[in-house]
Amino acid sequence: MSHLEGKNKWYALFVKTGEEEKVREKLEYRFKGSELSFIVPKRKLMERKEGKWKEKIRTLFPGYILVNGTIGAEEYYLLAAVPGLLKVLKNNWDPLEIPEQDMTVIKKLICNGETIDQSRVFIESEKVIVIDGPLLGLEGFIHSIDKRKGRAKIQLNFAGEPRLVDLSVFIIQSV
Repeated sequence: MSHLEGKNKWYALFVKTGEEEKVREKLEYRFKGSELSFIVPKRKLMERKEGKWKEKIRTLFPGYILVNGTIGAEEYYLLAAVPGLLKVLKNNWDPLEIPEQDMTVIKKLICNGETIDQSRVFIESEKVIVIDGPLLGLEGFIHSIDKRKGRAKIQLNFAGEPRLVDLSVFIIQSV
């Protein structure tokens, strides 16, 4: 069983962009032994600098930490006291639960750890065929392909709104 299965509720915490890992470490320390788990989804991207391609790890949703478990009143007040945590996303009074249909795609992408790896794709006329990688079976979410940068722009629903994110792809052949 994956570390993402078994607990059914997902929430999002808002932190300062670039501070996701630091705040996550504080959360894991404060909630050690609790049923809550904290995830900062990341993605591998190929970036060119000074003519050389390098692999970089970037946060999928900058400024957000995902929480898996159940947040009750006690957990909420413990969360609110963690330094660096700006706010728990809420709907009126309760923490905002991320809908399961939104999390299904995110969980599929991060199923082999928190970092989304590169997918291999084949492009035939305007049709994108994913051969392997995290995008396998998610072709319908691909919005566009940037062949020069080797990136697929996909649309994910997160925290009640659609977001376009770039994921790394290796284009095998373009016909």
